[in-house]
Amino acid sequence: MTAMTKSTTAPNTYARAAGFLYLAIIVSGIFAEFFVRASLVVPGDATATANNIMAAEGLFRTGIAGDFIMLASDVALALVFFVLFKPVSHALSLLAAFFRLAQAAILGLNLLNLFSALQLLSGAGYLTVLGTDQLHAQALFYLDAHSTGYSIGLVFFGLSCFVLGYLIVKSGYVPRILGILLLFAAVGYLTDSFAGFLLPNYATYADLFAVVVFAPAIIGELSLGLWLLFKGVNVQRWNGATAVDSTHANAMAA
Repeated sequence: MTAMTKSTTAPNTYARAAGFLYLAIIVSGIFAEFFVRASLVVPGDATATANNIMAAEGLFRTGIAGDFIMLASDVALALVFFVLFKPVSHALSLLAAFFRLAQAAILGLNLLNLFSALQLLSGAGYLTVLGTDQLHAQALFYLDAHSTGYSIGLVFFGLSCFVLGYLIVKSGYVPRILGILLLFAAVGYLTDSFAGFLLPNYATYADLFAVVVFAPAIIGELSLGLWLLFKGVNVQRWNGATAVDSTHANAMAA
C-alpha cells in the first residue's frame, strides 16, 4: 500500500510544484519587465528615464527583486520539468533543462546592467567628473544593453519551450494541446528575438512583434502552469511511461 501511494502521489507533487513555479515566473517576470521598467524607461529619452528612475528608485529596485524571484524559480523549474518528462526522453528532457539554465544564467548576469544604470544615477561623489547629460546617457545605454541581453536569454528560453512542448505532445500524460500551445509560444519568442538581431529597423515593428510573442506565450504558458497546478498529470500514464523508461534503461545497462 505504501509503494502504491508513493507512486500515485509523487508525479502530481512534481506537477503542482511545476505549476506553482511557472505561475511565479509569469507574475514576477511581467511585474518586473512590463509594470516596472516599461513605466519608467522612456525609449530614446535619457533625461526623462533618469528622472523617472530617481523619482521611483524603490520601484526600480523592486523590479530587480522580481527578476531574482523569476530566475530562482526558473532554475528550480528546470529540475522539476526534467523529473516530470524524462520518462518521455531522458536526453531531450535534459536538453530542455540545459536551455532553461542557460537562459537563467544569461538573465542573471544581465541584471548587472540594471545595477550599473542605478549606480550612475546614484549621485556618488566620484561621478561628478561626468556631466549630468553624460550620466543620463550612459544610464540609458546600460538599460538598452539590458534589453538586448534579455533578448539573448529569450533565445535559449524559446529553445527550452520548444523542446518541452514536444515532450508534452509525446508524453500522453499531459494534454497535447498544452504542448502545441507551448510550441507556438516558443516560435514567438524565437521570432521576436531573431527579428531584433537581424532587422536594423526592428523598432518600427516592435509593437507588432510584442503581440506575436505575448499573445501565444501568455496563453500557452499560463494554461500549462494552471493545468499542472490544479489538474496535475495522468498518474497511470506517467507510471506506465516511467516503467517503460526503466525497462529500457535496464536493457541498455545489460
